[in-house]
Amino acid sequence: MSDDQTNSPDRREFLQAGALATAAALGAATGLQAQNEAAKPTTLPKRKLGKTGVEITLLEMGTGALRERGVLDRLLRLAYASGVRTFDTANLYGTEPGFKKWFEQAPEVRKDVVLVTKDEVDTPKQMLKMLDQRLEALGTDYVDFYFVHGLGDHHTLDESINFVKGQEFKETAEAIRKSGKAKFVGFSTHHKDRAQTIQAAAEGGIVDAIMLMYTPWLDKDSPLNKALDTCYSKGVGLISMKQVAGQFPAKPKFNVLEEVVRRAPMLAERKLSPYQGLLHAIWTDERISGSCVSIKTTEQLREDADAARRYEPLKTTEIEQLRDAALAFGPTLCADCDGRCSVAAGTKAELGDLTRFLTYHEHHGIRVEARRQYAALSPEARDWAGADLEAARAACPNKLNFAKLLPDADRYLA
Repeated sequence: MSDDQTNSPDRREFLQAGALATAAALGAATGLQAQNEAAKPTTLPKRKLGKTGVEITLLEMGTGALRERGVLDRLLRLAYASGVRTFDTANLYGTEPGFKKWFEQAPEVRKDVVLVTKDEVDTPKQMLKMLDQRLEALGTDYVDFYFVHGLGDHHTLDESINFVKGQEFKETAEAIRKSGKAKFVGFSTHHKDRAQTIQAAAEGGIVDAIMLMYTPWLDKDSPLNKALDTCYSKGVGLISMKQVAGQFPAKPKFNVLEEVVRRAPMLAERKLSPYQGLLHAIWTDERISGSCVSIKTTEQLREDADAARRYEPLKTTEIEQLRDAALAFGPTLCADCDGRCSVAAGTKAELGDLTRFLTYHEHHGIRVEARRQYAALSPEARDWAGADLEAARAACPNKLNFAKLLPDADRYLA
């Protein structure tokens, strides 16, 4: 069994514990138990993705955590049966053959789903040839969205900005759309400088959609929030990602869950788990059309689909309750990271990336990939020795406990 096949009981245990804690607080069943299965609509609620006009389900199934797990076939079919109609894959994930098998066995499904795939590229021109490779791997003659994977991870900020605004990308995007091999073009990003890249993309007018690391409690005056405003005003579609993992304890105790309910009574009032509350908070932002969630288990799929079916906008005070509960229990990933932690710590180490890779290892369970990305960092980007970690924590929007997390990152990933 590979490292990436390691069982991940954390979320399942959290759900079970959370159900008991919430029931104790309410004297009633959890939201999942309260639903009438027979009354569920076939398809989850949808929103239009920017000016593309394409409707995507609020919940998009991400397959990045399913590499080599052996459950992809079953989860794809269960997701579809549960109403999910938007699916995300990538060359890096190694899950495209699973989609090919699915489309071969149920060809009618292809026209009923929105399919996103991604490639790591150095220059825009590479996308034309690589798209052909993606189509062959997927067993389809087109995808709905073709994204540059992790823009900024292998480019400087200037290179990223020139990429999304440049003539080469414009001509490549036009050629891709004209070919019919991909209806729309965009990129995904979780880089610390993503605000500047997203702003440039919105101004450049080439990109159709962007998938970004996001948190529902962005500072309204932050560069990222302003960049999202620009995207929304110009019709660039937005999909959130990296918004759930690492936000609550990996293996909580019952008293911890009771404390979550105490700090965020809206969860009990709405019969939501903390993870469902996070999704509702994200979807309350009308700029976000849907959320790509790495789904690993049937329990998680049912919970997330239930959240989409029962979605209702949250009040600002309810989102603040949820934020305070999440921050109180020590998140391991800052979805609002813009690099200010490293600056405050006086280090060139990429503290945000180090904790993100630790989250991949501990919460997503993609241990081989977490180690690969850690190893791909320069020695300077991994070396946090001598950094002022208390200053980093004070500067971090999500108050990550770097003094605890960074030794774990070195221990598990090195």
